[in-house]
Amino acid sequence: MRDIELYQKLLGFTAPWRVTAVAVQEASGDTPLGEITVRVGWPPDVPLHCPECEAVVPGYDTRPRRWRHLNTMQWKTFIEADVPRVNCLKCGVKQVPVAWAEDGSRFTELFEAYAIQVLQAVRSKVQAQWLTALSWDQVDRVMGHAAHNVERAVTRGVARRSLEGLRYAGLDEKSFGKGHDYVSVLHDLEGRRVLEVVPERTREAANTLWAAIPEPQRQAIDAVAMDMWVPYLEATRVAAPQALIVHDKFHCAKELNKAVDLVRRREHRELQAQGEKTLTKTRYLWLKNPLNWTDRQRERFQAIKVDALNVGRAWAIKEAFSDFWDYRYTGSANKFFDRWYFWATHSRLAPIIAAAKTLKRHLPGLLAYTKHRITNAAAEGMNAQIQLLKANARGYRNFTQYRIAILFHCGKLDLYPAGRPS
Repeated sequence: MRDIELYQKLLGFTAPWRVTAVAVQEASGDTPLGEITVRVGWPPDVPLHCPECEAVVPGYDTRPRRWRHLNTMQWKTFIEADVPRVNCLKCGVKQVPVAWAEDGSRFTELFEAYAIQVLQAVRSKVQAQWLTALSWDQVDRVMGHAAHNVERAVTRGVARRSLEGLRYAGLDEKSFGKGHDYVSVLHDLEGRRVLEVVPERTREAANTLWAAIPEPQRQAIDAVAMDMWVPYLEATRVAAPQALIVHDKFHCAKELNKAVDLVRRREHRELQAQGEKTLTKTRYLWLKNPLNWTDRQRERFQAIKVDALNVGRAWAIKEAFSDFWDYRYTGSANKFFDRWYFWATHSRLAPIIAAAKTLKRHLPGLLAYTKHRITNAAAEGMNAQIQLLKANARGYRNFTQYRIAILFHCGKLDLYPAGRPS
């Protein structure tokens, strides 16, 4: 009886559930750590209640169930019970809930909480498998794989999540597979968390992202940071028409950098045809922030006759635009842009002219930065974490697993079973 009393105490079960037996299986080839099985029962003289209407109802039958629990020392521990089902005239046949696990789970709440902690601490699911002695599918089930059709960690966390006070959102893209295979990501910029992930970067994808945010919270958003991708713009104007669209300055820099590189490539080919190697191995010199140049790069730049090169003029125009982001007043920023735009469009450099016209078409989104100084810089930080997840997993077999991993690690969700500390 001592082992029964011990496990009744350790498990903390309250009436009417009682530990009725404890079985020990010694370590063997199939069970190298040994197993302990704790049998739990519902006394036959205790009345049954419908779990929905709580009326006292007759029993219908019992179903055998088994749950993985925290190890006892180094011994794997399981809980087994024949769980009663009741026959309620109002609600139909219902299963009585157990006190140690959520409905549909094959793990106790304590074990599931432990597995979540392990998954958050390690670099990959393979490591989590080794530490928890779970299969790949069982790890998926704990995290919240939709294929299992059960409410697990991510599904639970999304349902509990509060979006009150959401003011600034960010729309961005992230590569998923090889080539031009992308997912669209919606971020809470102030909360530094991922809100949702969907496949592709289409108008429909953006619509799906916004649909994940309840309308009252969508209508309270002040501004959204994004690049100049038209499907994102169109979807946001419909879903959150009151929000100012702020074009991310890093994407603007990317647009200008691309133009500078096109000028460099063309000029490099022309110089090579003349036997000149002035621009050989200088690509990153023109694209890198001068504040981040190494001493060697700074010396190389000073040795080049920049003023005599087309790429030098393109670089100067690109660098000059960075002053735009320092303006705090919309009128002053607009005047600066007009002066810069005249310079860029009269440069006789086709890639620079095209980039300037692109920025001109999206000028309201650039000027919005003077009112809401938000960028996707926080999103870029999360993108780096997402990239690390992908690298550690050596890629994901499908989008569902990719989404679950991102929300699990980057969603700042309350993942734990009810009543268990996070």
